[in-house]
Amino acid sequence: MLQGMHKFSLFNLFLSALVLIVLLTTNPSTSFASDDDPLEPMNRVIFGFNEIVDDNILEPVAEGYRYITPDPVEDSVTNFFNNLGEINTIVNSALQMKFDKTISSSSRLVINTTVGVFGLFDVASSLGIERHREDFGQTLGHYGISPGPYLVLPFFGPSSFRDAPGFYVDVMIEKDISPIHTELHHEERQVIQATNVIDTRANLLKATKILDTAAKDKYIFLRESYLQRRAKMVTDGRDVQDFEIDVLEINY
Repeated sequence: MLQGMHKFSLFNLFLSALVLIVLLTTNPSTSFASDDDPLEPMNRVIFGFNEIVDDNILEPVAEGYRYITPDPVEDSVTNFFNNLGEINTIVNSALQMKFDKTISSSSRLVINTTVGVFGLFDVASSLGIERHREDFGQTLGHYGISPGPYLVLPFFGPSSFRDAPGFYVDVMIEKDISPIHTELHHEERQVIQATNVIDTRANLLKATKILDTAAKDKYIFLRESYLQRRAKMVTDGRDVQDFEIDVLEINY
């Protein structure tokens, strides 16, 4: 009974998302007016904590993972998690009424899950079907919600007053739909989620080297990169894959 009380159905999740969009877009007092960083003192403390965790745990583990994992295997792991990410893109593209992206991402999910063997191979890209990235933070931005103050989350890193609750909604969508959550046991999910974290961190090792050598103030560098990248994602100005270029383009 308790599980039933706490489990959102997909219909209720869609309804809640649409109600939230309506409330935020029709009541100006709920929109955040500032893109500044008024929480910088607190954010820097959390940023320092995240750096300690990353330097002592995540980065060494990611480097070890990259060292022992053959490139084709690592590529397949990344493809697998990218394929699961299509679920959130499909949902949020539909919420934004971007039906071309909804169809494109749905096609990618079907093709890569079947022909691509559960997403291990990115067959859709080889067929010219472009990969998109949409999340609920972007959905809120699409309907006019400003990002609000910049926010650094423990363990998760850069976010904002808009993107943090958006991330929670994306997690709920994934829990309601993804076979990782609907078909596997708790211990199996933990292993897969840990692998996702390590693989994601391994893919960011190159960006880390750039930051360590190029940034005078790493906190500001990441903040401006994040805000710039999110603004472009909301407006479809540039795809997420351009993040490393965005980092290089920031001047101080």
